[in-house]
Formats: sequence, C-alpha cells, structure tokens
Amino acid sequence: MQIATWNVNSIRTRLQIVTDWLQRQPVDVLCLQETKVTDEQFPRSAFTDLGYEVYISGQKSYNGVALISRQPLTNVAVGFAGILGAEPVGDLDEQKRVISGQLGDVSIVNLYVPNGSEVGSEKYQYKLRWLELLRQYLVAQSDKSLCVCGDFNIALEAIDIYTKKKDDHIMYSPVERAALKSAVLDLGLKDVFRHFVTEPGHYSWWDYRQGGYSRNRGWRIDHMYLSPELIDRATGCTIDKAPRELEQPSDHTPVIVEIEQPVLT
Repeated sequence: MQIATWNVNSIRTRLQIVTDWLQRQPVDVLCLQETKVTDEQFPRSAFTDLGYEVYISGQKSYNGVALISRQPLTNVAVGFAGILGAEPVGDLDEQKRVISGQLGDVSIVNLYVPNGSEVGSEKYQYKLRWLELLRQYLVAQSDKSLCVCGDFNIALEAIDIYTKKKDDHIMYSPVERAALKSAVLDLGLKDVFRHFVTEPGHYSWWDYRQGGYSRNRGWRIDHMYLSPELIDRATGCTIDKAPRELEQPSDHTPVIVEIEQPVLT
C-alpha cells in the first residue's frame, strides 16, 4: 500500500500536475492539502475518470483537504468533530483542515496544520490551540493503526531546515515543536521518513522567492507519522521532488510511504 501527502496550493491551479503525477505514480491514497476550493467546485471528475474515489472538505480560497483513493474508504470523518463530536471542538473546525478515512486496517488522517503567521500572534495562539485539540483527536483513535500525514507547518529538528533558524522563527519555535511532539510523537507515533533517512538536506517545501528550490533552501514540514505496528510494516518513505521542477508548481512536493499488507494467518 502506498500513501502520499501533498500540499498542492490550489487544486484547480495544479490539477494537470496532480493528475499527471497520479498516472505516473498510482498511489493507493493521495492526501491533499490547501485545495482552496468549495466542495461543489472541487474538480472531482478529473479523479473519478482515472478510477479514484474522492472525499473532500473544502472552503473558498483557503485551506481545504481531500482524500483521493483507488478503493472506497470506510469510516470517513470530516473535521475534528467527526471523531470528537462538536462540544470540545468549538471554533477549530471552521477552517477546513482535517479529514480521515480507513483503507483496509489502516486509518489515514490527513491534516493541514495552521501556519501561525508569527510567534506570539493571534494566529500563533490559534495554531497552539489547534495542536492541543489534535492530541485529543489522536488519543481518541489510539486503538487504530494510524497513518497521520499532511502539511504540519513545523520543522521538528534543525536538520529539517536548510540553515540555522532562531527560536523565534515561525514553524520552528520551541513551543510549536513541543506542541507537535506532545500531539503526535508522545503518543507513540513515529516519523517514518526519519525512520529510513537520517541525514540532512531533504526537504518538502521551498519558498518561491529568492531561488528557493534551485538553491535547495528548503524545509521538511510535510510529515508522515505511523503507529508502531505500521512502522514495522513500512518498507520506505520518499520525497518526490520531480513535481517541484515543473512550470507553475506547488511550493510543496509529494511525500510517499509504502506499507506492506498484513500477513494473514
């Protein structure tokens, strides 16, 4: 089973890039973020014509997540409230950032974590509240075999950034990193890319400005986390840089994990 995550930075703008990629790399599930389109205007037929099922949670111009699957998914849930119910969620589902579904024994959680704008800002506090609720959301699913993926807008370690950043830099502040660790790693989930690749220089996002990609001035902020039983079945995790080299690409590129099917006894 192959699962990919990709912040496409507008699915309608990148539609041909994404569908061409799927034909070259026919993953079982493609998790999209920042689709930037309402559910009614999502280009569903472009994927169904390729034989994929489409599950979406979008909004106009901002945010938006989708699951594109070769097989029908079960237990599809939209937003935090799809698992936790409305009461603990409050305003944190107003932005469309969470969708999940199950393929076989794997529960796939697709996330678009808020950016936070700048350390100490109102948007930064929103990001921290969002990550606190993410922990509750994942705890509620701790009995499942989880693949948690998406654009986390946080680099966990110094080796995940092309150059040293100060502690007050957004997406790398100690408070953000601690919040992500608490929400994900402390629950036993593992960063599958770092399970296989330990050296620096591997990134999934490059700024459009100042020759970010050509100079490899990147960040690794698109992550895939697996629960322990899935880590044991993972055979590899790769970053596919090819789409970033095309004309008018997303500033992110796909990350793909391969997981062996369970052995039936």
